[in-house]
Amino acid sequence: MMIPRPTSSMIVTILLVVVALAAKTHAFVSPIRTPISYPNGPLTAKDANMSEEERDAAMEKALKAMTAFSNKYVQNTNTYYCEDKSVPAVVIKGLAEHKVTLGTPLCPCRFYEDKEKEAKDGYWNCPCVPMRERHECHCMLFLTEDNDFAGTEQDISIDDVKKHCGGFS
Repeated sequence: MMIPRPTSSMIVTILLVVVALAAKTHAFVSPIRTPISYPNGPLTAKDANMSEEERDAAMEKALKAMTAFSNKYVQNTNTYYCEDKSVPAVVIKGLAEHKVTLGTPLCPCRFYEDKEKEAKDGYWNCPCVPMRERHECHCMLFLTEDNDFAGTEQDISIDDVKKHCGGFS
């Protein structure tokens, strides 16, 4: 039996399911910006005491920084974005959110028991160790040209990121 090649819309659906499951398991910081109760103690985000305007400004700055970083890294490593631009857009947004909440671009595609500990450890901070060592990006942000989902582009704009993510609030 031949298994069909996944389409880009299937990939986006899978990513959205992963994000939804992670949110249900408290893998993400609460949008209410109050400490969440975890079995290992509370997780307090770096943006917990920010006003809505301060957080929006921090997110805008982080989104610009992570988009610029991603564009530069793609070019430096001769990798490409996914042919479906919503995939890198969602990942870049997640990196920007972690930059604001944790102070570092922790990979948004994984579940962590303790995000702050993982951020300090650095293994999964973008670019993660598997990407730096073997050019393996499980988030599908940085794809080698032999990857079936690699597009031809090495640039994404902040406007594209916002468009594919429905903003960033």
